[in-house]
Formats: sequence, C-alpha cells, structure tokens
Amino acid sequence: MTPRRILAAYFTIAGLYTLSAALIWGVNTLFLLDAGLDIFGVFVANAAFAAGMFVFEIPTGVLADTAGRRVSFLLSVAILALTTVGYVAVARFGGGLGAFAAVSVLIGLGFTFYSGAVEAWLVDALHAAGFEGELDSVFARGSMVSGGAMLLGTLTGGVLGSIDLAVPYVARAVMLVAVFGVAFFTMHDLGFTPRTMRVRELPKEMRAVAAASVRYGWHERPVRLLMLCSFVQYGFMAWAVYAWQPYFLELLGRDAVWVAGVVASLMAASMIAGNATADWFSSFCGKRTTLLLWAAGVQTVAAVGVGLASSFTVAVAFFMIMTGAVGAAGPVKQAFLQNSIPSEQRASITSFDSMFGNGGGVLQQAGLGYLARVRSIGEGYVIGGAFTLAAQILLWRLRSLGADTDIIVGRRGGARGSCPAQGIPEIALVDTRRTL
Repeated sequence: MTPRRILAAYFTIAGLYTLSAALIWGVNTLFLLDAGLDIFGVFVANAAFAAGMFVFEIPTGVLADTAGRRVSFLLSVAILALTTVGYVAVARFGGGLGAFAAVSVLIGLGFTFYSGAVEAWLVDALHAAGFEGELDSVFARGSMVSGGAMLLGTLTGGVLGSIDLAVPYVARAVMLVAVFGVAFFTMHDLGFTPRTMRVRELPKEMRAVAAASVRYGWHERPVRLLMLCSFVQYGFMAWAVYAWQPYFLELLGRDAVWVAGVVASLMAASMIAGNATADWFSSFCGKRTTLLLWAAGVQTVAAVGVGLASSFTVAVAFFMIMTGAVGAAGPVKQAFLQNSIPSEQRASITSFDSMFGNGGGVLQQAGLGYLARVRSIGEGYVIGGAFTLAAQILLWRLRSLGADTDIIVGRRGGARGSCPAQGIPEIALVDTRRTL
C-alpha cells in the first residue's frame, strides 16, 4: 500500500467512526435526564464510562500489540454497536443508575479497543510505506475529517433527538454495523506482524506491557509530562463536553433539543478550525510546546469564561473558543507522543496515555458532577477550568527538557517563516530544574 492509500483508509475509517459515535454526543446528557437520572447521576454514569476505559486500557493495548490493530478496531465497533442498543434498553425498561453505569463501563471497553490501536496502525503503516511527511499535519487533517464528521453527526443527532431521544442511539448502532464492514475490507496491518496469544498468557503479557509502559512511558520525562497533561486537561473536558447541554438550555430559557444539536455542531466546527490552525502554525513554529502552551492558556481562560457568562450567547462563544483551543492542541500532542515512543509499544503506551486521561475523567466528572448538583454547573466550569492551569506548569517543564521530539523538523525555515513573523510570540525558555 502506498502512503496515499493508507491515508485515504485512515481518513475514511476515522470519519465514519466519528460520524456514528457523534450521533448521541449532543443529546446524551438530555437522554439520561429524561430517563430519570439527576445531574449528579448523569456524571456518575459518565464517570463509570471513564472508569471502564481506565480499567481496560492495558488489556486492550495488549491485544492490539499482539493480535493486531485491525482486530482491536473491529472489536471496538462490534462492542459499541451492542452497548449502544443496551443503553436504549436500560432507558426503556427503567433500569436506573446502576444499569446505566454497568452499560457505560462496557461502552468504555469498546472505546479502549479503539484508542491507541488506530493511531498505532497508521504510524506503523506509513513508516513501512516510506512516508516522509510530518505526523503533525497528518493528525491535524485526520482531526479535521473527524471534526467534519462530528459536525454532521451531532447536528443529525439533534434533529433525530427532537423526534425521540432514543432515535440517535438506534441510528448510531446501525451506522456502526456499516463501519465494521468498511474497516473489514480496508484496514490491514502493515509494518506490524501480529502474533497469536493464548488466554492463559494474558496476565504475563499484561505484566510485560505494564513494564514497557513504565520503561518507555512513565520513565521517559517528555512522555510522563504529556500523560500528566492528559490527566489534567482531558479529565476536565470529559466533564465539560457533557455539562453544557442542560446548562446552555437553562441560559437560553427553552427546552429545545435541536438547539443542543446546533451547539454540538458548532463545537465540531470550532475544533476543525483549531485543527486547521495547528496545521498552519506547525509549518512556522519551531517547537511543539509553543503551540501547546498557547492553546492551554486559551483553554483555561475560555473555560472560566463559560462558567462566568450570564447569557446563552456569551457562554456559547467562550465554549467555542475553548474547544477550538483543544482542537489546536490535539494533533500537536499526538505527534509529540507518537514521535517519543518505540513502534513495538506504540499502541500500549498510547493506551497508557489514554488511561491517564480517563483517570482524570473519573475523578473530575464525579467531583464536578457533585458540585453541579449542590451548587451549579457554572461553578463547575469556573473551578474545573481554573484547575487546568496545572497543565501550564507541566508544559513549561516539558519545554525546559529540550527534547528532540519537541522540534518540528519540517517547518519552514528563515526569519520570514518564524513564529514571531506570523504574529505568534515564541515562548521564552524557563529554567525549570525540578523533576516531575
């Protein structure tokens, strides 16, 4: 396969997968509230999803690095289709919080088969095919494709939810069946040789993967700092991307499900814009941490602004800025991480990073969810957004390491092509000697 074909397969799979998943993203909180949960119960169910991802990241990473990344992705699609139907069944038969939490854990299992596997498949396949471009650009374009799919999916989900809040879930399950068929015929392991593993060998493999994750992940300071950033930033966003639905409708003063779909599609559009910004800035800026620091600062300020806003319009504007910053940082962080880890442990360590993010998601969804019940969702945005300032400290320390993977090799040279020439101030290096 040529790099062009590999990229076409990646963009197709990522787009269709996101399109199907996004059908419920704009209405999920409203669906759970309609099923009888209160706002704290909603985030307990969401925390159970994050807990499922936290628990299953390592075992599914083992499968991706042994049986193959294609097998892992196909399992992800199959499990998500079944558990999506399970969500609807729980709501129909009044299963309550316990049943929603149990199904949420299984949905988390489905997503762990996806996380790490597709990125690892892409990077190894591109290397094997002789790809010479920058991964930053590939991930940025992939994120733009996913963002476009998310825009279409969330808008469609909002319209379908106006008919019945269960309809987007049924549509998602049907769409996932189609995704399975496309991936079965287009996604093949290249640059990686799958190997068989017996069930009784799983504990041994898990110990080996855990040891490799510690050796090539936690013990490598750049990777460790990126993982801690995931804990802080993803942990907050795991709560923030679901808390806005009842919050914005309350500010609007209308119980209109279609509005949630429109806002979710605007969120997707802002992330696409952020992806495009990252792709453009990366062609000029010499270091990835320059973009990561600016994006992290904007995300913090905008998150606090969402919580302090007194009107629907202002809150939505700040929310779009926040998600745009997340979109700008995502591809850069992906490229930084992928360039910092060896091929043999690529899926496992990417899953290890995701595990950190989900660990933060469990804690922050439970904590901010409780705060939303006893105080308000707005205060959750203010306090949770302020907590993301910790990412700035971590990124400053990451920059001070002077890691080779911080350098964007393919950027345009010369003074005219520098960050300052484009109006982007370079971040000055600070002397941060403390280890973390």
